[in-house]
Amino acid sequence: MCGRFVRISDLRDAAKFFSAAFIESDLGPSYNIAPRQPVVVVMEDGRRKLVSMQWGLIPSWAKDEKIGYKMINARAETILEKPSFSEACRHRRCLIIADGFYEWRQEESRKVPVYIYLKDKSPFGMAGIYEVWNGINTCSIITTAANEFMKPIHHRMPVIIRREDEDAWLSAQSDADTLSRLLKPFDASSMACHEVSSAVNSPVHDAENCIEPAG
Repeated sequence: MCGRFVRISDLRDAAKFFSAAFIESDLGPSYNIAPRQPVVVVMEDGRRKLVSMQWGLIPSWAKDEKIGYKMINARAETILEKPSFSEACRHRRCLIIADGFYEWRQEESRKVPVYIYLKDKSPFGMAGIYEVWNGINTCSIITTAANEFMKPIHHRMPVIIRREDEDAWLSAQSDADTLSRLLKPFDASSMACHEVSSAVNSPVHDAENCIEPAG
């Protein structure tokens, strides 16, 4: 799964990086984003733009917003089949901007927090879907099986959309076969990581030292 991530890129830089013409978000950077918190996403509705959404998908038919806590992730293997996610995947896709994410590696009797990012330290877009519930935009991160880099850390990872595939992911014209092809593990050779302090265990702690190597 993906339960915590980082977004520290300046919004103007992110807009340029993702070829977005408009910025409709005023969120500052965060080193420890947790479920139900606001995130910045790239979406298209006739124009590409950056907007804020709440992390934790709330289907339009939901009666209780607490369901969002259970829907922070959607599995790539079943997303086009499950009623809770299939319509959003076919018609409401986005890129959730991140500079890295956390996972906890099991070591005997303890879990060690690990910060995972791209070797070139560039931002990336995690495959996302979104819904509108009572006027609130909510989203979910799509996960897939771990690649060879991630397997020693965790058996799942977020789907990171390759730069050359971003247009296809956001395009309203992409069919189910195209979407399935994009929902694959990212290139293991392009990823890096290091252990970080257990301070990240609490989402209350949101500071630059969250991503500093432990030691």
